[in-house]
Amino acid sequence: MFENLQERLEGAFKNLKGQGSITEINVATTVKEIRRALVEADVNYKIAKDFTDKVKDRALGENVLTAVSPGQLMTKIVQDELTTLMGGSASTFDTSGTPSVILIAGLQGSGKTTFTHKLAHYLKTKKGKQPLMVAGDVYRPAAIDQLKVLGESIKIPVFTEEDNKNPVEIAKKAIDYAKSHSHNVVIIDTAGRLAVDEEMMKEISAVKAAVDPNEILFVVDSMTGQDAVNTAKAFNEKLDFDGVVLTKLDGDTRGGAALSIKYTVDKPIKFVSTGEKVDTLDVFHPERMAQRILGMGDIVSFVEKAQEQFDEKKAQELQKKISKNQFDFNDFLSQLKQIKKMGNVKDLLGMIPGVGKAIKDVDIDENSFKKIEAIITSMTPEERLNPDIMNGSRRKRIALGSGNTVQEVNQFLKQFDQMKKMMKSMQKMSSAGRVFKGMPFGK
Repeated sequence: MFENLQERLEGAFKNLKGQGSITEINVATTVKEIRRALVEADVNYKIAKDFTDKVKDRALGENVLTAVSPGQLMTKIVQDELTTLMGGSASTFDTSGTPSVILIAGLQGSGKTTFTHKLAHYLKTKKGKQPLMVAGDVYRPAAIDQLKVLGESIKIPVFTEEDNKNPVEIAKKAIDYAKSHSHNVVIIDTAGRLAVDEEMMKEISAVKAAVDPNEILFVVDSMTGQDAVNTAKAFNEKLDFDGVVLTKLDGDTRGGAALSIKYTVDKPIKFVSTGEKVDTLDVFHPERMAQRILGMGDIVSFVEKAQEQFDEKKAQELQKKISKNQFDFNDFLSQLKQIKKMGNVKDLLGMIPGVGKAIKDVDIDENSFKKIEAIITSMTPEERLNPDIMNGSRRKRIALGSGNTVQEVNQFLKQFDQMKKMMKSMQKMSSAGRVFKGMPFGK
């Protein structure tokens, strides 16, 4: 995400590369390029100008330390101002009450229904809640069916009244149902339109008045840029919502919505969503997003995602196997599945400082995992436990069973052997206390 903006900002900072000090001339040139970059990212010109004026004032007011170059200082100033522009820090999310009520609003096609099921999964798996989803879109039949299917996939119930066309009644009955069935969070998916209209606003305002929600979340497609910001403003004037959800951040988004919404409506971005998978929902951290926009990575989010999949007992068992050179294909397959659960591999690698820029033009094929899984699952239990018994006939049989060539199987086995040696070496280093302190291999 934000690749074009990142490149333009990097280009702007080059004006200060090799400069010995901050001056009005080189700052003016840099700020001008930053403003252009923001406008091209679909940020409103007034917002872009206000932002760059603040950057300029701070830059000219700073005394550059001998250990800090002008370019580094400008990067830090822009990072701080981007963080402030997007909200400063992660916002709170109110789930108090029995039940707490979350009202989801937005235009048709913004991703409300998909977000509803992602939020339900998030609250169940990460916050220990017992959510109930409510199919409150009475105009689009597919919305009810979609939510029911999504609910079944994550084993979270969906309250529906398919013959009832009154969303206020549905919402009130859903809350009564939640109280009698021990659901402590009710998430109401509401109807959307192709554009803002008075009828829709009256309807969702009536739902709000009837259920008194803890949180009203406005869901917006981040790929719509300034249109998203204008729609948010219209909704906020009628609903006074509590926060924004940016969806489809994995698409061809220029960043305008993320950078402009807080400034325009003075409401925080609370969640960001990428892709269709249920676990691709994250709490929005302005400071981390600013770092990613500037190509600094987001190692904190990367570690958090890894920790979500981390099983300490299994890690200790794995460490023992590595130390005894007993790491086998079953262990490898288990680790592969954990990595896949963390999300899109290219996005994950982009969170590591310095890696995102290096791989921006690299096509990382997620299907390559399937090839490896096919090779391992075509092995016998004995072969998975004993990588060293792989002779020619076994390799040929595995190739046929997995739909790969013998050369591809040989290549994987060679890579596996190299990885075992590397892990063994890393484990020895960590035992000596030099690297991986606190990580699975460094216990």
